[in-house]
Amino acid sequence: MAMIYVIDDDVQMAELLCAAMDIIEMESQHYSNAREFFNVDLKATDIILLDLNMPDVDGIEVIRTLSDKNCQSRVILISGHDKGVLHSAEQLAQAHSINVVACLTKPIQISGLQDVIKKVSQDVPEAEKVHESASLLPELEELKVAIAQNQLVLHYQPQIDIKSGALKGVEALVRWQHPERGLIYPDMFISLAEENDLIGELTSQVIAMSMQQNKIWKAEGLNIRVSVNISAENITSHSLPAQLADMLVNTNLDPQLLTLEITESALMGELVTSLEILTRLRMKGLGLSIDDFGTGYSSLSQLHRIPFTELKIDKNFVMKMETDNEAEAIVKTCILLGHELNMEVVAEGVETQEVLGMLKDLKCDIAQGYHIARPMAHDKLLEWALNYN
Repeated sequence: MAMIYVIDDDVQMAELLCAAMDIIEMESQHYSNAREFFNVDLKATDIILLDLNMPDVDGIEVIRTLSDKNCQSRVILISGHDKGVLHSAEQLAQAHSINVVACLTKPIQISGLQDVIKKVSQDVPEAEKVHESASLLPELEELKVAIAQNQLVLHYQPQIDIKSGALKGVEALVRWQHPERGLIYPDMFISLAEENDLIGELTSQVIAMSMQQNKIWKAEGLNIRVSVNISAENITSHSLPAQLADMLVNTNLDPQLLTLEITESALMGELVTSLEILTRLRMKGLGLSIDDFGTGYSSLSQLHRIPFTELKIDKNFVMKMETDNEAEAIVKTCILLGHELNMEVVAEGVETQEVLGMLKDLKCDIAQGYHIARPMAHDKLLEWALNYN
């Protein structure tokens, strides 16, 4: 069961919050002195209610100390300051790898806090999930066999034109259909491929499957674009442009129906080589998308130099649009920037009709997310597209 730790120099406030925890049958302890709290042996299941404004050791110092201790507990930030300070503290905590699950402003609404605590306490902490799944991580030899025996499969998530509502394309997402473990998601094996020089072969297989599937869909009357993720290693491979050109010829596929997605962080490597490879790919007619835009890695000069055709806004900003004015402002700015640079703008992480409506008002081009559809197998995609149309 989760232990609730309240860190607030206002003793009356701390006691009030602990009393609120008693009402919902949650065990709690409060500390008016943060230095005493630092001696607590914290667990991933614990929840920390942290007041930012304390005279001796403030909340920002507590965040830094928790980071130094590699704290895996869930943290709820509380502040009487303006929302800008609370938002900055949240960003700082996340940069320190602190798991911030909520931010609350004073005066605290007790019923709202109790709802948050009940929900958070029922969730399995990410650290616990990682611990539980560590023994399930695949071995290198297994991955080599998977690639050699074509165990990789693709699921496709629809992307719609926000203005017309029409199906515009899909993003191809790789999965590993393990013969014994079942479906394995990419966060369990992509890093393994990257660390062992398998990512080039894996990516080639994914692109080939995407092209072949697109050819089949076209024969069935579904003419859409497919987006495929490529890694930092891919965009420094001089053989990639020629390899893709041959694949396009072999499948007789229009290059405009294939878009390659590159994350901002992938561009931080060998910039000159990446610029050469990406320019050659664009010259062959392929679309280029900068993925997870807004996470802070790329500069405007990179956007200016590389011939991107699409800008994909990081989903964390899109998902917070309804409740976070700063996130909405970032999304709006990304849309304006993308359009000024003659790029289509894709918002991923669209999970509600309200967010979709906001994106339409901001004149975003394409939407992707659970509100529209979850990733699905190729046969389900065709069925979904027919029903959707």
